[in-house]
Amino acid sequence: MKVRSLMVAPQDKSSKKMKFASSSAETEPTSQTTISDDSKTGRGMSTMPRVVKRKLQKLRPIVEYNKRGKGIGQAHSEMQSYIGVLARSRVPLVDKKWSEIPKDIKEQIWEAVDMAFVVGQGGKNSVLSSAAKKWKDFKSTLTRHYILPYTNDKEKLSQPPETYKFIEKAQWDAFVASRLSKDFESVHSQHAQIREKLEYNHRLSRKGYAGLEDELEETMPGVEIDRSTLWKRARQDKHGNIPDPKVAEKAK
Repeated sequence: MKVRSLMVAPQDKSSKKMKFASSSAETEPTSQTTISDDSKTGRGMSTMPRVVKRKLQKLRPIVEYNKRGKGIGQAHSEMQSYIGVLARSRVPLVDKKWSEIPKDIKEQIWEAVDMAFVVGQGGKNSVLSSAAKKWKDFKSTLTRHYILPYTNDKEKLSQPPETYKFIEKAQWDAFVASRLSKDFESVHSQHAQIREKLEYNHRLSRKGYAGLEDELEETMPGVEIDRSTLWKRARQDKHGNIPDPKVAEKAK
């Protein structure tokens, strides 16, 4: 079915640059399953109010892409944030690989995103790939900031972090135990050594290279944005300088 595009009056500042599709009988998303928003269950961090409001209004922002097929713009940024919320709150906190997560959970994430946004290019595969990365990053954040610094403080580790109240106690206890095991300590040490060898880390935020390329095309019309230009600009601060001497030397 075709999705009819139309501009609507923005509800807030974040919506000013987004195009929307209305979810009428002719423009329903591909998913039919109703996903609970958990807004009254006390799970915390399980919803994004703007997204929920637009769902109720039957408005779906249209995600835009640049010529290389990379997502850009406000709708793409909001969709990525929403995927992160779903990955954190709906996928169990377990010491497993993404491939081991039940298919029905992945399907729920896709359906929730599909009902909130017109995803476009990449579709389901790109959404679930993003969810996998965000789930992995979430576990890494919990490990680095809420577990490893408190290995000698059993009381601190006895409850899920206040920021993430939606984590079930049993899952948290099992996850903490897995992160304090000797096997994980060995793997963590190996990963730390690999990170140290990444000399030329970029300074980009969530917008990534696609967002940077889109930004440069607007500010530098008519100029071809090649890979070397993107590489250098991605490592500059807001004043156009490259703080890291090693990176600055490489950029010459």
